[in-house]
Amino acid sequence: MSHVKASGAVAQHKQGNRHGKRLGVKKFGGEKVQIGSIIIRQRGATYKAGKHVGLGRDYTIFALKDGVVEFGKQHSSTVVNVLPE
Repeated sequence: MSHVKASGAVAQHKQGNRHGKRLGVKKFGGEKVQIGSIIIRQRGATYKAGKHVGLGRDYTIFALKDGVVEFGKQHSSTVVNVLPE
């Protein structure tokens, strides 16, 4: 019978040492954006898409027009708009 413990998982995959997913707000209110610029990366629709903003399959919010980012409230949820210049 063996008296040596079996080896564990590779060190870089231990729980708590995984790489982050780089989610969150990328462009804040008042910042200028160009067409296609990513404004927010999120899991689920925490922020809703407003005017001149698109919502990707993975809930990424991106600009559909050049302009300035604006955050607002609508029915108790945060809405992201792009105000064209």
